Order: sequence, then C-alpha cells, then structure tokens
Amino acid sequence: MFDFSSITKETDLYNLHTHTQFCDGHAPMEDFVVEAIDQGFTHLGFTPHSPISVESPVNMSRDDVQAYFDEMARLRTVYGDRIHLYTSMEIDYVSVGDGPNNEYFRNLPLDYRIGSVHFIPSIDNPEDMVDIDGKFPGFKERMGLKFNGDIEYVVKTFFSQMMAMVEEGGFDIVGHMDKIGFNASMYRANIDEEPWYDQLVIALFENIMDHHLTIEVNTKAWLQRNRFYPNLKYFGMLKRYNAPVIVNSDAHYPTLLNNGRLEALKLLHVL
Repeated sequence: MFDFSSITKETDLYNLHTHTQFCDGHAPMEDFVVEAIDQGFTHLGFTPHSPISVESPVNMSRDDVQAYFDEMARLRTVYGDRIHLYTSMEIDYVSVGDGPNNEYFRNLPLDYRIGSVHFIPSIDNPEDMVDIDGKFPGFKERMGLKFNGDIEYVVKTFFSQMMAMVEEGGFDIVGHMDKIGFNASMYRANIDEEPWYDQLVIALFENIMDHHLTIEVNTKAWLQRNRFYPNLKYFGMLKRYNAPVIVNSDAHYPTLLNNGRLEALKLLHVL
C-alpha cells in the first residue's frame, strides 16, 4: 500500500486524481504541472483512465501506456525540484478478474492506484458493459436503450460492482464511491434519500473500512452540481469512523486542480 500520510498535511496542496491527454483530460500533462506549481501545489498525481477490455472513447489504450510513463519521467526531470509528481491510473473494475487486481495492472510501475466503477452490465446482457458515468442526457438515453428504465437495477448493480472491486483489491484509493447518486437522482428525484439507497452506501463504506482502503472525497462536481462524492451527508460517517481520506478534484482542466477541495477540507473538519 502507498503511504499517503506524508502528503495529506493541512499545510500541503495536493491533488492525486488528474486526467491527461492520454484519456479525456483537456490539456497536456505539462500544463497541469505548470498550473499546479503556480498555485502552490506540493504534490500532483496523474491518473489517466486505464486501458479497458470494453470499447470506450475515454480510456487510454495499452499502446499509450509507455508514452505516458515516458512523459512522466520527463516531467519529473524538468519539474521534480519544485513539485512531487506521482504516476498512477484510475483503473476501471469491469468484472471478476477484470479490474485493478488484474495481473497487467499489478505489474505496472505505479505509485498508487485508484479503483473506480464507470461501467455496469446492461439489464439483458451481462457481457454488454454500459457507461453509466458522464452527463445526464447520455445517461437518460442509455436508461431507455440498455436498462429498460429500471433505475433501481442500475443503482444496485453499481454498488454491487463497487463491492466486488473492494473484495478483489489491487488498489489504494476508492474513487468517487457513490457517484451514481447524481445521475440516479436526476432520473428519479430523491432516490438517494431512500432508505435502501443509504443501506447500500453504508454497506460499501463498511466493506472499504474492513479492507483498510483510503476513501476519495471527490470534489469535481461541487461548484456546478453542489455535490461531493461521497455525498456531503456521509461526511459525518467518515469522521465518526476516522476513515482514511484523500480529497481530490478529479481535474480534467488545469485551472480546476483545486476545484472544491478547500470547501471539502473545511467541511470535513467542522462536521
């Protein structure tokens, strides 16, 4: 396991969830590094969406992995005396054996690994993996095309995938653990306030604690959607159980490296 204790001091500025030109990031990696230094960051970790076994326009290809490593080595040479740079990936859990604990990812020279779920099987075909991430209009369309409008199936399957990923292991940080809540609540208002939904989140949280993993507080959607992942209402649970937490902006643009992070850190301290 990667030791995060040295980079989560209150006096440090850090972000360990940053996307790149190798996936769906919107600027070259060097632009992120320069912006981070300008903003006073002390630690920056890059996490391109990992190569994946299903078709995806967002994920990097295996052919680009070495180029990513080479660019990281160059950036460390140029900027390493001004900022700590970390090589990582946001690794998708797709199915049993196809996720962060896969031998391919275990053998990559990564400093740490974020495990996330972005795909679940369609309601009629377990081999048809469907992207349930992204903006709501696309999610709503896929609800009709792939899930017969069954939002409870989507939510329960998302959390089932998250639970399976935690059980299999092979990663350090749990990425945006309840991100499905936003699109689900847009599709059916207040679904994330229903008791069964809360029970799914709590069960996942307890499983994460049992496996001694770090939970990401993902701040990407705070300014636009007024939402953290996990949702703000679960921050008290994080504090009550003294859960290991990393606050990440999930940045796709250099100017958003610190988006929502200070607000989340403040709320974590006062709740």
